Amino acid sequence: MIRVTVWNEYLHEINQPEVAAIYPEGIHGCIAEFLGRNEDITVRTATLSMPQNGLPEEVLENTDVLIWWGHMAHDRVEDETVMRVHRHVLSGMGLVALHSAHHSKVMKTLLGTTLNLKWRHGDRERVWCIAPAHPIAKGVPQQFLLPCEEMYGEPFDIPTPDETLFLGWFSGGEVFRSGVTFTRGKGRIFYFQPGHEEYPIYHDENVQRIITNGVRWACISDISRGEIPVENPEPLEG
Repeated sequence: MIRVTVWNEYLHEINQPEVAAIYPEGIHGCIAEFLGRNEDITVRTATLSMPQNGLPEEVLENTDVLIWWGHMAHDRVEDETVMRVHRHVLSGMGLVALHSAHHSKVMKTLLGTTLNLKWRHGDRERVWCIAPAHPIAKGVPQQFLLPCEEMYGEPFDIPTPDETLFLGWFSGGEVFRSGVTFTRGKGRIFYFQPGHEEYPIYHDENVQRIITNGVRWACISDISRGEIPVENPEPLEG
């Protein structure tokens, strides 16, 4: 059984009625619901306002894959939380980072770059699958359309990915590496771009399939996971 923790700031849904209408149980609740339909996955959720940001040691010790969605409050995540997540990823916990999680302190600490990009509200995105043999692409069509999405465009300041699986093309002509993987220590990381809170992206069956596949790919066997002694780096600002 794959033990997944879905982490979400859970601020847009509380403060913006139009977002709450799309995700009445929160973005984390939506993701937990479709993941929970799978017999091989068990899900819990955590949010920013919980003690220790919902991710104390005992939660991470019992998490095979952490899903992270953040946008408006990256700076409010406690440094101690970032360090715990960092250590667990290096020792084998998988991480699936969604949409604006690229700018989270967790991702900046793990990848070591600014992760800056171009962006614009309100565009149309066509997602192209360019690595159809990869496990994360299983059952995903060659391309699919997201009628409304926030544009993310190159240059995207990331280290060279292990693999680039999906490319996004936007109606303004921009392109983006919308699905990429990394390895840090023993941990597998999958970053997937679609998911702006103002649009029903996580109700899309192709997006759900990709995230579900990403969870299975990021989970390593218990026998491989172990503690790696590392010195905690300083989280990057921003």
